[in-house]
Amino acid sequence: MNWDFYIRQFQNYLKLERSLSENSIDAYVHDIVKLRQFLEISNLKISPLEITEIHLQNFLEYINELSMTAYSQARILSGIKAFYKYLLFEGIIENDPTLLIEGPKLGRKLPDTLSYIEIEKLFTAIDMSTDEGMRNRAMLETLYSSGLRVSELIELKLANVYYDIGFLRIFGKGNKERLVPIGREALKFIRIYVEEIRSHKDIKKGNENYLFLNRRGTRLSRVMIFIIIKNLAKTLGLKKNISPHTFRHSFATHLIEGGADLRAVQEMLGHESITTTEIYTHLDRDYLKQVIREFHPRS
Repeated sequence: MNWDFYIRQFQNYLKLERSLSENSIDAYVHDIVKLRQFLEISNLKISPLEITEIHLQNFLEYINELSMTAYSQARILSGIKAFYKYLLFEGIIENDPTLLIEGPKLGRKLPDTLSYIEIEKLFTAIDMSTDEGMRNRAMLETLYSSGLRVSELIELKLANVYYDIGFLRIFGKGNKERLVPIGREALKFIRIYVEEIRSHKDIKKGNENYLFLNRRGTRLSRVMIFIIIKNLAKTLGLKKNISPHTFRHSFATHLIEGGADLRAVQEMLGHESITTTEIYTHLDRDYLKQVIREFHPRS
């Protein structure tokens, strides 16, 4: 796919024509390699000359999902733009795919929030006649019902869904454990998925404990969750820029707007403090469950 060839040519250009230091050259190359890795993860076997604006937009949305800071995202985009300006300068490409790509705003910006009506529309837009549709409904219900991070969703184990008490056992950042309430609707769709879809799958060795699986019987990737949500929004004609984190942010926003205690929401999200000086407060599980019942729109 000629990635190595064009990267080497770009390195020579940066060294000989622009007289950059080895550290600066390495930084540029690492930015391009990240784009290449994203394509490999997405099973897109294309050369750098075949990259389009759509590929780049998807890549930027992907690294945003990895919780990179806006500054890191802007720096990576800068390296990729320099690479394509070089290809254009050398006459290797006729059009620069990065030309209309804008970097992230470096100010602090809250992610888009979905209204409850929009959440319901997204759920009803899922094709429930397919195995993937049943799985996707269970996944998105879980994301919204419990405010999970995408990494927590894909790592969720069968044994950590406690149907009898309505809780999930979650291992968050730093492998910190917490119990999170989950609504009845989400549990209902998880049970349907497990009993009617997952139980009939040929599951690959090493993936037996993961709750949500792809059609090959292996654990889902972060990218796949992101693509599922993007495609669903596109089907619905939703103009908002949504991602798995949108469901987490909507979960918290809807609870707080409904009158839920901020400390309870903070604990369910798995944050250690509300501010940098406030100590993490453990709350009674019955109280957390009561907050979900009283204030979550889907309970």
